[in-house]
Amino acid sequence: MELVFLGTSSMVPTKDRNASSIFLKFENEGILFDCGEGTQRQMNIAGINRNSVTLILISHWHGDHVGGLVGLLQTLSNGEENKTIKIFGPIGTKEHFDHLLKMCVFENKVNVEITELEPKEKEEITVIDKEKFHITTVKLEHSTPCIGYSFYVKDKLRIRKTKLDELNIPDGPHLQKLIEGQNIEYKGKKVSYKDVTYIVQGKKISFIWDTGLCTGCDILAKESDILICEATHLDNLAEKAHKYKHLTAQQAAQIASRNDAKKLYLTHFSQRYNSVEEIQKEAQDIFPETVCAFDFLKIKKF
Repeated sequence: MELVFLGTSSMVPTKDRNASSIFLKFENEGILFDCGEGTQRQMNIAGINRNSVTLILISHWHGDHVGGLVGLLQTLSNGEENKTIKIFGPIGTKEHFDHLLKMCVFENKVNVEITELEPKEKEEITVIDKEKFHITTVKLEHSTPCIGYSFYVKDKLRIRKTKLDELNIPDGPHLQKLIEGQNIEYKGKKVSYKDVTYIVQGKKISFIWDTGLCTGCDILAKESDILICEATHLDNLAEKAHKYKHLTAQQAAQIASRNDAKKLYLTHFSQRYNSVEEIQKEAQDIFPETVCAFDFLKIKKF
């Protein structure tokens, strides 16, 4: 699993920060969280194969979060034939996507499957559920329909090699059922999976995009191993943040702290800040395990 920040600016990109986008690689899945202007170029610089994208999760339809979609689709159309991309987003996504395709002329060869998500207040709903992971979404409070996401790696069983040695059971395909939580019989010997396996706890990575303070922030942040949260302003501009339904660095840190998150990565910084040093300090005073993300930051250890 690898997480790559492709854009960490807010509405206006700067010379150092692109518009919002994050790429998550998990086994055979390439998951793009938002797709701001210039995202596919950022992917190219980061060494990410653009054709590896399988899922696109849109938080909301402001331009700095979706401006790179049409260019990426055009590139994907030149790749493998019959490729399917699943796009999830808030209510209105189908209409906005239809308008997006009409803005320029190209032959779209990608099969696009769109699912609109409309979680209610205080509700966490499942977006997709696969064998090793699932994704949920929660309603956020912005000036247009907006949602956040949590990516959960499921708990998994692992073999206790010492236990197998004690039972004189060798490695082999017969062990597969054990890590699937099933008992086996090997050469007449019954083996309970509970006796020879242990649980590797799953992980939770959450994404809080553009929003004011709301219940959804707490649902997403709750016990997250990694919490990625917007921090558009310092707290001295809390009134401005509230007006435009954004968060300050202090508020993001408070969300992480009260919900027992393990690590906080701040993103979506206003162009007014030439340096994020003060933003990071403001957050770390409340939640020490805070890092201000930067473009091309890669996280491999969770």
